Amino acid sequence: MGEENCSTVTEFILLGLSDDPELRVFLFLLFLLISGVTVLANLGMVALIRVSSRLHTPMYFFLSQLSFVDFCYSSTIVPKMLANILNKDKAISFLGCMVQFYLFCTCAVTEVFLLAVMAYDRFVAICNPLLYMVSMSEKVCAELVSCCYLCGLMCSLIHLCLALEIPSYRSNVINHFFCDLPPLLSLACSDVTMNEVLLFIVATSGEIMAIVIILTSYLFILFTILRINSAEGKCKAFSTCASHLTAIIVFHGTILFIYCRPSSGNGGDGDKVATVLYTVVIPMLNPLIYSLRNREVKEALRKLVDSKLYS
Repeated sequence: MGEENCSTVTEFILLGLSDDPELRVFLFLLFLLISGVTVLANLGMVALIRVSSRLHTPMYFFLSQLSFVDFCYSSTIVPKMLANILNKDKAISFLGCMVQFYLFCTCAVTEVFLLAVMAYDRFVAICNPLLYMVSMSEKVCAELVSCCYLCGLMCSLIHLCLALEIPSYRSNVINHFFCDLPPLLSLACSDVTMNEVLLFIVATSGEIMAIVIILTSYLFILFTILRINSAEGKCKAFSTCASHLTAIIVFHGTILFIYCRPSSGNGGDGDKVATVLYTVVIPMLNPLIYSLRNREVKEALRKLVDSKLYS
């Protein structure tokens, strides 16, 4: 591509998910509903865990952090996506695009490591119950969560700094519904091999580390469950683990599909559908899968409602 076709940009155009007028209305209503459920479920989970003393345990502390990260996902991506579905003007400023990417990337990397920490927490609770409160003290929990956020902030900052170094683009039209790095790099006129290699290395190494921790933790949990004498106890444990693993597989599977492979161009439809899963759908499902199916959470919610009704 010749230099004459390249220029600096002050704004990008996000093409979104579809140009079909009828489909756009359906998508707007669908994602508006998903967004509402996501915000209410995640903020509700954070508030419930905070006010209910019986939920002041390491497991629910990590769940509250997961809910907070999922809420940030929704707040970073969905409002602009909803506006672009209905508006003809789909522009986002260069600065706005970079900020959106940085916040999104921070949430994604943080959640990758947070899910691994949660799997480790379940391993300690189920396989070493007598040492659980000692091994997972408040200080240890705070340090683990701080490391997750720090990894998210630092990894995102590295990618952002390299993206800001791109001098010009052949087009300002991004075939995606938000500012993600792969479609952005595909528009660059300059050599972005370093960006792509670093994205692949960081995403792959982070995924491998997190998946190894998760699989190892659940493998030991499985061995422990198989030694349970009660058939009812086994079924309950298997049901909980299956739900958790389903959410983990969908989340990590889409990240592996999008980021842990060679560059595939400017955000094809397959990439957009996969991205919707872990940026929009999974944040809605997580509080349902991890928390609202939990008996202790439902009991805490019931007591809170009763106390408000009869106070």
